[in-house]
This record gives sequence, C-alpha cells and structure tokens, in this order.
Amino acid sequence: MKISLFQGILIGVFGFGALVGLFVFATYSSNGSGNNTIGTVKVWGTLPKEAMNATLTSVTQVDEGMKNVSYVEKDPSTLPADLAAAIATETAPDLVLASQEELFALAKFIAPIGTDTISASTFTSTFIDEGNLFTAPGGAGYFGIPFLVDPLVLFWNNNILSSSGIAKPPATWEALIGLMPNVAVLTPSKQVTRGLIALGTYDNVHNARGILSALFLQTNVPMVRYSAGGVLSADLGEQTGGGVPTGEAVVGFYTQFADPSKVSYTWNSSEPDSQQAFGAGDLALYLGYASEVLFLRATNPNLAFSVAPLPQPVTALGKGTYGLVYAFMIPRGVKNPTGAYQAAALFTNSAEQDIAAKMTGLAPATRGALSTAPADPTAVVAYTSALYAKGWLSPAPLDVDKVFSSMIGDVVSGRSMSDTAVSNAARSLTSLLQP
Repeated sequence: MKISLFQGILIGVFGFGALVGLFVFATYSSNGSGNNTIGTVKVWGTLPKEAMNATLTSVTQVDEGMKNVSYVEKDPSTLPADLAAAIATETAPDLVLASQEELFALAKFIAPIGTDTISASTFTSTFIDEGNLFTAPGGAGYFGIPFLVDPLVLFWNNNILSSSGIAKPPATWEALIGLMPNVAVLTPSKQVTRGLIALGTYDNVHNARGILSALFLQTNVPMVRYSAGGVLSADLGEQTGGGVPTGEAVVGFYTQFADPSKVSYTWNSSEPDSQQAFGAGDLALYLGYASEVLFLRATNPNLAFSVAPLPQPVTALGKGTYGLVYAFMIPRGVKNPTGAYQAAALFTNSAEQDIAAKMTGLAPATRGALSTAPADPTAVVAYTSALYAKGWLSPAPLDVDKVFSSMIGDVVSGRSMSDTAVSNAARSLTSLLQP
C-alpha cells in the first residue's frame, strides 16, 4: 500500500518507526470526513494574503480538515524579528511560509524535520532541486517542506517585437543582444526613447537581485559555499584558472546595457522602474517572476504581452533560472506541532498544489504536480522553469540589495573595475553570512 505524505507525517510524529516511501502524494484524501485532526493552525507567510486566503478557501472544500488553518501576511524584512518576539512570548505561529531568501535569518528559530520522518532520497525525488536549499546542515533533516516556486521568466511586448520584425523572443542572451538595432530607439544624445530590456543599473531594475543571481548561477557560480569546517562564505566566481574570472564576466555582461559606448546600450539610471516601464508599454522585454503576470494584467488590461523562459547562455550545457522557492517551516516551541506537520504535508498533495498554483500564479514545488502541464500558456512556462530553478542561501534581501547595488554602481560609474567590485561584494556578503 502506498503511503501519502499526510499518513507518513502521522507515523513520524507519533514515533511508529522509520518511513519508507513517505512522499507519495496522490493517495491521501480525507474525503471531507473530518477524521484528520489538524486542529487550529496559524500560518505566518510572505505571500500575499489575498491569494493565500483564496487558496485556503478552495483547499477547505477539498479537505474539511483544513478549515481551522488561518493565514497572516508578514513583511519579509521584519519576519525574523517578529518571529523571535512571538517565540519569546509563546505566541508563535504554528507554521511559517517563506522563501529561501528569508531562510538564513529564520533558521535559528526553526525546528528541522528529521530524516527519520523525511529521508533524503524521498525528499530529493519528490521536490524540485531547488528545494534542497532547505536542507539543514550536519544531517539534521530539513528546515521546511517546499510548497511553491516563483521562477524568473521573460515577459515580452507582442506589439513591439512584431512591429520590429521579430517573430519570437530570444532564447539566449547572445540572441537578445542581437535584437538591439531593431528594437532599441535612442536619440542622437543617447537618451533612451524605447528600451529593449532593463539591465545595467540596479535601483531602477525591478528584480535586479534575482536577475544577477540568475546570471551567476547560469554560469555555475554557486554564490555561497561551505568550507570543510562548515563555515559559509560567498563565492562570486572571483577566482579562475585562466582568462577572465566568471564573476567578473557576469558583471561585465550585466553593466554593458547601461554603457553608452556599447552597442548593447539600452537603459540608464534616469529611466523609471522597469516593471512600471514594461506595464506602460515602453519596454520590449522585462525580466520578472512568473507570479507578476497577475499584477501586469491588472495594471494594464490593454497590454499585449506573452511569457517565455529566461534566456540562457549559448554555451550552457544545462538550463537555469533563479527561483523563489517557498516552504512551510515549523518554529521551535509551537503549540500544535502535529497539526502544523499535517497541514504542511496536505499542501503538497496534488489537488492542493494545483489550487495554490492557480490562486497565486506560482508553480508547484513537487515533481508530481509539475508533471501535468496546465492549460494556461503562462503557467506552462512557470511549470517548466520551476524544474530547473536555482537559488542560494543568501543574507537578508535588503542587505544583498545594498551589496549588489554598490557593486553595479561602482562599475557603471567607473569608480571600480569589475574585478575589484566583485571581490568587494564577495567580502561584504561573507561578512553578512557570519553568525
């Protein structure tokens, strides 16, 4: 008999022995019987409350046992401090839903799920590769159960590309640069009348942190690595056995789009926020998360756009994009840990995964749910991209923004060469990663 995640968690929580074949999701259903005693489960999360409350409403119709699960949206920048205060006053939520970008700051407040409950083989075969970011060090298990992933994708303005004689969006970064003469419109004084894509600067490039992360990860730069002694430090590809270091090449590629002396020039710091520019129809290509399709459609219903996978390096042996993978985590000392485990497990069943993906615009984090292609073309891109999404265990997002903004700003302004800027950024990130 196959064991569902829900059934397996019950076995693990009540100590009935090691689990075999734990993560088989399709077989569990409460059938609205109410026999599943989840109880009251309070969730704090960084996903929008409207989408998550709609998810809970629909999930409750599938599984009555989830009727007492509630959701409170929290600001990612204050979530660690809020959780620490709640734990101190014994008012912590039963579950925390956050991405890997918050994990570094949250980890000390989270109770890992042991490998006697979730084996390494079943975890990796069930969830997308990026879910492994929630692996606790030292074989302690997993900080969370992956739920959804929001991959970085390419949005393209149908009218601009078609009127420029371009039938489809670029599949590689090299092909993207080749579109510059046909799409970008500049004045004689190098003012951008119509941009091809927003790259090169930092503060007015929406999702710049994710975009730079994608470029590093696509070129096999890990961003961080553990030493033999278990110390976490930054690795931005500063070292090389010969030729231009990979990290320097990434920064050089990125900043060329803001260099008026380059044929790839198409953006500068005087331009508006790139999401705003694309929504207004003034930008041909926009790099954003798959979930942004809901916002863009609501902001400008008349904007004709489509979604494609993130461009890849032409020499890459495999595909890669950056993704925000969200997981359910159980804080230390919660009042209802059993119910928290059960609720998190149920959210990984196929029906619940499909509901959550539709309501949020994200993609499922389970391989089983991703194996069934959705009808919506945008969702197809999100599902496909989720399978090769990558990430890294980063310091707090606002701290990373400061480091990356300084790195890019120093190169664009001429204050530093790319190699110096990358080395400085790596040192700053390593400092932020220290306990």
